Amino acid sequence: MNTSHLIDPELLPGLEMLLAIGLGAMELGHIREAIAHPRAELPPLPIEAEIKVIDGPDGPLEIFWFDPAPGEIGRPALLHIQGGGMILGSVHQMQAGPASLAASSGLPVASVEYRLAPETPFPGPQEDCYAALVWLAESAGTLGVDPQRVAICGESAGGGLAAAVAQMARDKSGPSLAAQFLTYPMLDHRTGSESCPYRNKTTGEFVWTRQANQFGWEAARGTYDPVDQRKGWFSPSLADDLAGLPATWIGVGALDLFLDENLDYARRLASAGVPVELHCYAGAYHGFDMVPGARITRTFGRDLADAIANTLLRA
Repeated sequence: MNTSHLIDPELLPGLEMLLAIGLGAMELGHIREAIAHPRAELPPLPIEAEIKVIDGPDGPLEIFWFDPAPGEIGRPALLHIQGGGMILGSVHQMQAGPASLAASSGLPVASVEYRLAPETPFPGPQEDCYAALVWLAESAGTLGVDPQRVAICGESAGGGLAAAVAQMARDKSGPSLAAQFLTYPMLDHRTGSESCPYRNKTTGEFVWTRQANQFGWEAARGTYDPVDQRKGWFSPSLADDLAGLPATWIGVGALDLFLDENLDYARRLASAGVPVELHCYAGAYHGFDMVPGARITRTFGRDLADAIANTLLRA
């Protein structure tokens, strides 16, 4: 089904920048190379990162620390996880997102350079991100952070990993999270497959497609069979119980492939007694918030900023 007529007109120019990704094993290396060497000159970062190296589950792990006010104490903080379908992306290449988040919120942001699939399938990326959360909580005093006001956030696959880490923290009795802020999170490995429980004909035509989604999930799964107690850590939608998770904000476009899994996750969270704030943006495809100047992009930014402030700054 052609859904181009449903796109917010202000977002149409963004499709030239965010064309649908045709993914396969042959293309993955080329796409990674193109991302690593962007054609356009990037503007300077609003905050420069301090790179901290911590002990990860299988070796050194880099944390990019964006601190808008070094020396202040008792502050909330965000652990950020970047997107890329579990197979693409790097904080080295994508510093603008967490740097801008730190600058706009006034909060320190830690962004973790987790390992990618297929080279590192489940549970490697999840364990990397969880290790970053443990480090942030244990280093709170040194970093000037209030450990009771640490939240996690991410976009797309990063949002899915953030949701997985929230489940891991609950299940392992690990660091407490004040909130999770999930931007069109990648939650359900079934989406786009023959076993997909969602049959929405108006989602997934643009940017991140069903074919790309299945390639990403299969790479992330490796040899893992998601039937044991860790299945929600792999694919958060599979968790049997969502009770005890932190207050949750979800923002997703109405044309995004992840719309239905995000709506379902929000419904299940609410049913489990978790405070949930859900925003669905009409006419918006996956990655719409990267289109500068559009009214809907500004609305999304305000909604997320308000949620962060209401949850972490007014507690």
